[in-house]
Amino acid sequence: MASAGIEATGWKEVLGEGRFARFALLCLGVWLNAADALMTSTIMPSVARDIGGYAYFGWSIAGYILGSIVAGTSAGQFSMRFGVRRAMVVAALTYSAGCVVSAASPEIASFLLGRLLQGVGAGWVVGLCYVAVGTMFPEHLLGRVLAAVSGVWGIATLLSPLIGGVFAEAGIWRWSFWLFAIQGGGFAAAAIWLLDRGDGARLEEPLPIRQISVLTAGILCIAAAGLVSDVAHALLLGFSGLSFLILFVRLDGRSRAPLLPRETSNPLSTPAAGYMMIFMLSAGTISFGVYGSAIMQALHGSSPLVAGYVIGVEAMAWSLAAIAVAHAGNRWHSSLIRLGATSIVVGVAGLALFMPHGSLADVIACAIFLGGGFGLCWAFVTRRLLGSVGTAERAVAASAVPTMQLVGGAAGSAGAGAIANFLGFAQGIDATTAVSGSFWLFASFVPVVAVGWLAAWRLARL
Repeated sequence: MASAGIEATGWKEVLGEGRFARFALLCLGVWLNAADALMTSTIMPSVARDIGGYAYFGWSIAGYILGSIVAGTSAGQFSMRFGVRRAMVVAALTYSAGCVVSAASPEIASFLLGRLLQGVGAGWVVGLCYVAVGTMFPEHLLGRVLAAVSGVWGIATLLSPLIGGVFAEAGIWRWSFWLFAIQGGGFAAAAIWLLDRGDGARLEEPLPIRQISVLTAGILCIAAAGLVSDVAHALLLGFSGLSFLILFVRLDGRSRAPLLPRETSNPLSTPAAGYMMIFMLSAGTISFGVYGSAIMQALHGSSPLVAGYVIGVEAMAWSLAAIAVAHAGNRWHSSLIRLGATSIVVGVAGLALFMPHGSLADVIACAIFLGGGFGLCWAFVTRRLLGSVGTAERAVAASAVPTMQLVGGAAGSAGAGAIANFLGFAQGIDATTAVSGSFWLFASFVPVVAVGWLAAWRLARL
């Protein structure tokens, strides 16, 4: 009974003294970003059938992620230069503008521009929300507030496929973007009302423009490889993209505003193994989120709603596995890192085998292996990375985990789009192309996650 009283008092303190409305505002900001991926995966087949763009499936995700990376790396400085309130309003209006452009798009080019704007706006919003948490709540309440905000991601996993599925099945996919445009506008209005104005500051720390530019060039080269018909030019673009990604790591190690710990450029270091694991496993699994819904709709006759929830199983399994191992002792950490990476490899290989010839239950099992694998190892990979750097670099090491996850997701989305187009998906995804192409689409990423698996075993041994 005593613990229950403490719990109640804690939440009363979190939501008291006029903080409830601000807390709700922050949850809405996180929701705008968290709900996007699964909703978009659910409706993309409907988008492509309506305005074309099967060749650009991967671009719809890669563009959004690129925008999020650019915005996320600058959110802290954005808030310091202009104040949290003004920065929040600009971010929310940018997101809403992107939603409006996507909703009103008559063809795929403008839709992709809208997705890019959505990514920039959402990346700023979620980054600024975490900045605001640290300024609006006392330190002893931060753990409880961050846990509650993180719970929004779980809610988004349950609701976003429903939103996308309902609108897609009704033939009005554009209204899903109008709905989020309205929410973004409401967020901006509430931010003006609820947040203090604050004053900007002159900052000497530069923005990581050079690294971001090189990173963007690498992603675009990989994505463009799928749009050329000549194999030699496609390979050249692909290798150019990989070269840009390697150059990004080298430039970052010499930058005044690094996105990764400086030791990451040393291939024998613990950060190199950890971030290689994160990048490769993220890149190797994103194809399920990009193409899984379209393939299931074409091959298994799934409705957009059902296909969206099958994709959502991965996120649910991640959360449940993370909860299950949250209190594992130190002696289990290395084993869980290896087990998680192995589970992910099994999941990707399973998708290659069962997506074209198995049942929907087989696909769900593969999704559980994917998400469960990440849930088993993610916290312990992060802990090991933080423990491998000095105190001065711990903030960089922590923020680099989601950054490298996003970079891997963007590269994987671009690569998946390129591979899918060579497999014939650019002309449309029907039962015939789904059977012939889905095996090679997922099998192509088995070597990618295998490299991540090797990095995981090395990380566990260090």
